Amino acid sequence: MPIAGRPTPPRACSAMAAPDGFEAGTQTMANHPLRIVIAGGGTAGWMAAATFARFLETGYEIDLIESDAIGTVGVGEATIPQIHLFNDALGLDEDAFLRATGGTFKLGIEFIDWFKPGRRYLHAFGDVGRDVGLLPFHQYWLRARSLGLAGDLGAYSLNTHAALANRMQRGPARTARTLPSMPYAYHFDAALYARYLRRYSETRGVNRIEGKIVRVTRDGDSGDVSGLVLENGTTVAADLYIDCTGFRGLLIEEALGTGYEDWTHWLPCDRAIAVPSARGEKFTPYTRSTAHAAGWQWRIPLQHRTGNGVVYSSAHMSEDEATATLLRGLDTPAMADPRTITFRTGRRKRMWNHNVVALGLAAGFMEPLESTSIHLIQSAIARLLKLLPGRVIAEADRTEFNRQSDFEYERIRDFIILHYKATERDDTPFWRQCRDMAVPDTLAAKIALWRGNGHIVREHEELFTEVGWLQVLAGQGIVPDGHHPLADAISTADLGEFMDTIDKLNAREAHQMQDHAAFVAQHCAAAPSLAA
Repeated sequence: MPIAGRPTPPRACSAMAAPDGFEAGTQTMANHPLRIVIAGGGTAGWMAAATFARFLETGYEIDLIESDAIGTVGVGEATIPQIHLFNDALGLDEDAFLRATGGTFKLGIEFIDWFKPGRRYLHAFGDVGRDVGLLPFHQYWLRARSLGLAGDLGAYSLNTHAALANRMQRGPARTARTLPSMPYAYHFDAALYARYLRRYSETRGVNRIEGKIVRVTRDGDSGDVSGLVLENGTTVAADLYIDCTGFRGLLIEEALGTGYEDWTHWLPCDRAIAVPSARGEKFTPYTRSTAHAAGWQWRIPLQHRTGNGVVYSSAHMSEDEATATLLRGLDTPAMADPRTITFRTGRRKRMWNHNVVALGLAAGFMEPLESTSIHLIQSAIARLLKLLPGRVIAEADRTEFNRQSDFEYERIRDFIILHYKATERDDTPFWRQCRDMAVPDTLAAKIALWRGNGHIVREHEELFTEVGWLQVLAGQGIVPDGHHPLADAISTADLGEFMDTIDKLNAREAHQMQDHAAFVAQHCAAAPSLAA
């Protein structure tokens, strides 16, 4: 699904290479190995298993329980650049991984009709413009726009130029040393990615147990989970349990009663309908998000098919209407029947409770508008590795894990709410409700700071950077009242030349890049059987 702006890797995630002082294969446990059981497979389960297999080589036993009879949501197909940290930490070969998952490259997300019908913008990865002195580029852009000397913000983004031209390259810029490398993420088939990571994990010692969990037992004194009872009567016990059982939250919620913080008053969409369609002729290196009467529709190009889905509010649109909207918006013929997914945007009140850590959909659901789903799994795994307990789980470790998790979820939540709040659409009750709703104080402060003199402040290690916020604030039509006074120091003539030069450099670099479809075919073409 649609991980983005220009998110830079938070330090909590950059530790995927290995937590400080923790090297693969060096851990030894007194007496018997510490046992970790992962309940559930899918993307979350196998990402956790692969990471543990990589970094917990000795002193640990890793089991994963899943049932072939239980399906997964499996529509998450778009990522943000932090996925490189995860794949690189596992030592995955990029081209081999893309071949195995039908993957393509992603330079950003195009938003259509969000600000108002007929308007579009790209929320691209990478830098926008070039900072000068003490000021970020956008302060000069704001002044230049007020003087009629600058175009849309995307003109100053290399990723936007390349994406809209359907171009792709890896490595340093080739036409100008002043241009940075072009960051990118991926589109891929989440089910195939899970299968790929399963092979990786099992060859490194992870034990997969086939079976359905029918009961969770708890210790009468501590309240900790003491075992998972399978349908065949087997009980699987562990020191630490990882809940990857999806929306149900079999351990974290059904067994422990952790509680859920519901955010649907800010993010009213509560349904998604997904359907794959044939690969399209327009093989874009970006995700497309198109707003509709009561939500939005995604389009994600893979090598063997196109991922499509419609996200909507059931209070404003019926399932039949949503399905018709989805099918009407397909670029290519559908390859299966549409599948409905029900969700509540929000998070568990504690993602680590007792001896259970929830990952993925078991931890919470963030609307997939900015492709953060897989990243939230990745960052939680990295956070757990840093705070990994031994025989005894310290309450302070749980508290810190939950504090960091809550902060990350809430700041991503604010970023997604911004897309709905900052709109001039008043054509339907849904959009009028979104436009008029009160927003969290943290988001209100961000908007007010931007409206004043175009200031953006990134707090601590929130995922989306100043450049990410910039592209959505500007793309959604919020115009500041002023700009930083130091931006007036440059002459009008020099300012115009500065803007024009950056635009031309980006255009020239993008022009010499290879066509995205040709690039994929040359470097990481999937086997024809993948489409079967």
